[in-house]
Amino acid sequence: MKTVVGVFFGGKSVEHEVSIISALQAMENLDQSKYDVVPVYISKDNRFFTSELLTKIEEFKDLEEVKRLANEVYLTSEEGKLVLNAKKGIFKKALAKIDVVFPVVHGLNVEDGTLEGLLEMYNIPYVGCDVCASAVGMNKIIFKKVLEASKLPVVEYVTVNAQEFEEDPDMTYEKITRTLNLPIIVKPANLGSSVGIEVIKTKEEYKEKMQNVFVFCESVLIERCVTNLREINCSVVGNFAEQECSVLEEPIKTDEILSYKDKYMGDGKGSKGVKGGKLGMKAGGPKSSGMASLTRKIPAELTKAQEDEIYSLAKETFKVLNCEGISRIDFIIDGDNNKVYVNEINTIPGSLSFYLWEPKGIPFNELLDKAIRYAIKRKERRDKITYSTNVNILNMTAKK
Repeated sequence: MKTVVGVFFGGKSVEHEVSIISALQAMENLDQSKYDVVPVYISKDNRFFTSELLTKIEEFKDLEEVKRLANEVYLTSEEGKLVLNAKKGIFKKALAKIDVVFPVVHGLNVEDGTLEGLLEMYNIPYVGCDVCASAVGMNKIIFKKVLEASKLPVVEYVTVNAQEFEEDPDMTYEKITRTLNLPIIVKPANLGSSVGIEVIKTKEEYKEKMQNVFVFCESVLIERCVTNLREINCSVVGNFAEQECSVLEEPIKTDEILSYKDKYMGDGKGSKGVKGGKLGMKAGGPKSSGMASLTRKIPAELTKAQEDEIYSLAKETFKVLNCEGISRIDFIIDGDNNKVYVNEINTIPGSLSFYLWEPKGIPFNELLDKAIRYAIKRKERRDKITYSTNVNILNMTAKK
């Protein structure tokens, strides 16, 4: 009997469309001999939909039309399964019963532990990091503080809240420059895909660029801008007890920082495309192939010592956050001092980083299978833990 896997994607996030691409790639590559796949689309207004139409990228050209054509559902749980119930119709029947949820979501309001928390409440096994690891991984400021406390190398930084900036921008500037020299790089605390990032080189452009970033968030992470840098990415699959690393990649950027355009709108030259090219063709070419379209060097050209250091830091970061499933950890090498820094983690990476595993002889379908197995193992572990009891102390008190 096949396992029913619900692939959840979309959500109220600026990375909504990126999530759609990643999810379609995953659904196309799940082993059909083992799994029955149920697509579950989360609209930008946080409504849930399912339909066979949701496996075809051309259907997403009009997101409002998707909501009209697909079946809107609400979630319940029944005998350890997640039930998708039809929201409309006289008989609100169950459209699907899901054994395992595979969240392929990116960004705030979904990847940050929000969706994972919902699934925890339904007591349904799901792929990937749990609520805590997802929340820490999404918030760049908390992530930095956790790594710093764990003695892992991070670039020098300052944090600023929107309220303190609005009250006194000049004082905030002084606070930043007491620790960091210009240029500085400013990042929204809880967004991914390089959305909202600004490089500030002069005091004159400080206010305008800070205001640009605060459009996306309430708090920002401000780092020393490493000008002579190389960016190296490493995917890790596993759990706290065991971790396996992918080959390393060096993304090729077209500007000072690796931008959203570099990541998702590149021509894909020199990089590994979507498996079989199917999704790229359906979407009108490699520009819709997600992170797989990014121009990159695979494997990255590094010394053995650099490779070993990055692999060690990747595994340690994964363990410190108690990650599970598939993550991608991004590093910076400062060319001025040849030092390696942990930059950030993607707890549900774009394209699930399949292109970093295929060079190791692990095809996409096998990578997805590994992730699902880890989800089931975690559910089995947690089922042995006592979270609640049958004792009602209010009833006992009433008898007295």
